[in-house]
Amino acid sequence: MEYSIIIPAFNEADKISSTLTQVVNFMRNFSSDFEVIVVDDGSSDNTVQAITDYKKENKEVILIKNLHLGKGPAISTGVKKAKGKYIYLADADLSTPISELKKLSVWLLDHDYDIVIASREGRGAERIDEPFYRHMMGRVFNSLVQFLILPGIKDSQCGFKLFRADVAKKLFDKLEIGSAKKELKAAYTGAWDVEILYMARLLGYTIKEVPIKWIFVKTTRVSPLRDSLKMLKEIAHIKKKALLGKYNTL
Repeated sequence: MEYSIIIPAFNEADKISSTLTQVVNFMRNFSSDFEVIVVDDGSSDNTVQAITDYKKENKEVILIKNLHLGKGPAISTGVKKAKGKYIYLADADLSTPISELKKLSVWLLDHDYDIVIASREGRGAERIDEPFYRHMMGRVFNSLVQFLILPGIKDSQCGFKLFRADVAKKLFDKLEIGSAKKELKAAYTGAWDVEILYMARLLGYTIKEVPIKWIFVKTTRVSPLRDSLKMLKEIAHIKKKALLGKYNTL
């Protein structure tokens, strides 16, 4: 199989069918062999039923049901089950259109990068309808991430990332940050991608940032301030582990 598209979903009943239609229609023209793995993160709405109904006539779609443990564990579950040579992570809101996968794939297939990440920063990137305060909060947060753990990566938090399958499986198998030990009560993204990229650098994997089109999608499920503070605590934990040499045995 060529591509595995992994979509974590938490209470996405209002949009998941539309998202799957866009992804499946694009992929049928883009790749001869693919799968779309939707990992439900313990949704309490009709997300599971919507995916179940959709996949009846779209055999490329696979549903996996997780407990509500957060985005990191949902993606990890999808990566472990993926059969494709290339694994693409996409958010359920498709704030980055699925067609942007073309841009990322060029760097993986033609330039031999191990990981290609979508970036909302840099020349050529488009940020559409994003409130100014959200942009500034994001820039401050990423500046701290660069200072503490990932210098040179301008946008570690964009949810759209492409991996070689063997690279993704090795990294996610070692993921600790954002891996909840018990069920959560609210939606949570976590700093899992910071740890993944940090471990990737330690292991010598090549990483390419590619400017993309990104459309702001308003949500009330994620608190920019509260969740940013929680993620900073997780990043501090990554830094502490690094200083103590706990990543040296990867």
